[in-house]
Amino acid sequence: MKTITEQMAELKIIPVVTIGNPADAVPLAAALSAGGIPAAEITFRAAGAERSIRAVREAFPKMLVGAGTVLTPEQAEAARKAGAEFIVSPGLDPETVRFCQEAGLPVFPGCATATEVQRALRLGLNVLKFFPAEAAGGLKALKALSAPFPQVRWMPTGGIGPGNLEEYLGFPKLLACGGSFLAPRADMEAKAWEKITGICRRTVSLIRHAGMPV
Repeated sequence: MKTITEQMAELKIIPVVTIGNPADAVPLAAALSAGGIPAAEITFRAAGAERSIRAVREAFPKMLVGAGTVLTPEQAEAARKAGAEFIVSPGLDPETVRFCQEAGLPVFPGCATATEVQRALRLGLNVLKFFPAEAAGGLKALKALSAPFPQVRWMPTGGIGPGNLEEYLGFPKLLACGGSFLAPRADMEAKAWEKITGICRRTVSLIRHAGMPV
């Protein structure tokens, strides 16, 4: 059975979605899967994230589903109970990391400085989120940050879209990119599921064009 990071590495892109209405969770998951990206990081930015995670896990048990914008151990526990398979946080919170490690949950905290990376390494982590990617200097900054830490693989998130995705895909230390562009809020509010499927299909084609397996 493939590990969470192996699944992410194969996909190369993880949709980052904020679902305002949990009733939209299953139609959204169906749209993503139909577009060739059977994965979602469902963020805790919206109330009811646990219900969305649970609904998707029940409807699509083979889909890779995690929780994002997790700020506390309590949120991580709520996500775990709902069926989340991994945890992503915007920053490095040692308590949340330790909770996830004790619970056997893969956790990917956000790091944007060398100090944060060193703290993450001391916690036993070697896959980190680079956030906010573009605002923190983009791929140029990520490469510079990565140089002293060759053992780290990265999940850059924030400001990544069709215009710069291929550039990130060429970075050898990349595990996968996080992308909210795959399911724009306006499209979710309009329930434009076919449009979201189309965005995913075009993204899969772009990844394949870059020579990445999807």
